[in-house]
Amino acid sequence: MAIAIPAGADTHELRFGQQTVALTNLRKIFWPESGKTKRDLLLYYDAVSHALLPHLKDRAMVMKRYPNGINGKFFFMKRTPAHKPDWLETCSIAHKSGNVIDFPLVQDLASLLWVVNLGCIDLNPWYARCDDVDRPDFLHFDLDPVPPAKFNQVRRVALTLRDYLAARHVRSYAKTTGSRGIHVYVAIERGPLQKEVWQVAKRIAFELAKNHPDTITSEYRVAKRPAGRVLVDYNQNAWGRTLASVYSVRPKPEATVSAPVTWEEIEAGIDISDLTMDTVPERVRKYGDLFKPILQKRGRLRLESLQ
Repeated sequence: MAIAIPAGADTHELRFGQQTVALTNLRKIFWPESGKTKRDLLLYYDAVSHALLPHLKDRAMVMKRYPNGINGKFFFMKRTPAHKPDWLETCSIAHKSGNVIDFPLVQDLASLLWVVNLGCIDLNPWYARCDDVDRPDFLHFDLDPVPPAKFNQVRRVALTLRDYLAARHVRSYAKTTGSRGIHVYVAIERGPLQKEVWQVAKRIAFELAKNHPDTITSEYRVAKRPAGRVLVDYNQNAWGRTLASVYSVRPKPEATVSAPVTWEEIEAGIDISDLTMDTVPERVRKYGDLFKPILQKRGRLRLESLQ
């Protein structure tokens, strides 16, 4: 059942059994170009929550907060605010600095709306689950165009990567980043450390760049990155890094969404602008969660088969 937030209200309280979520600054404009508000953002996340929540469950959430919308200053926040509700679960992660940080966990609709109400436009969950934060469930590639490369080149490189993996009997899944590129995910059996996953992703990126030097680069240093290529970014697999989750709205003027797409849609020329806060809820109602296979226990890849 969809939540109800009265139009025109600036504050509103929602109850989910014993959980209470106080929503604030609902009239604040988050997207000046379209007039979309914080209320619109909360209603969007409610509309896609049944597809989104399984991808966030048991994963520490890095909060990227835009308290004044997409044109205001943003900041990253790891530690759960002291004013958190008593019912909110947290995940304690030890860092090399010696600090132990309690991240919030988005386990249900109440905790999702609580995090979004902090001004989190996009959601950035940990790659591994909280019971073992060093061993991820997937590896991924962030395909990012190097100017003047355009999104059509990103689509072609995504298909090249798909075919590379398919030739090794590896099934991959794609989603738009909601910004400029495409994320390609491979579901793996949990076991290898994050650094091992990073090493495999790095080797694949380097091999692709070697085999396709006119279209692909794996050069992480911006100053040395050749123009007009597509970066196959493996470094986002490093420990502590995050990507915008599936179904995340991005802080872009069109309120674009990082949405799962089929390989057939990529072949047909789907565009970033096709997937927005306005269009994705209906798409989810029509097709369900196209990223659901990422979560399934069966069919996961043993990382050794890619080494």
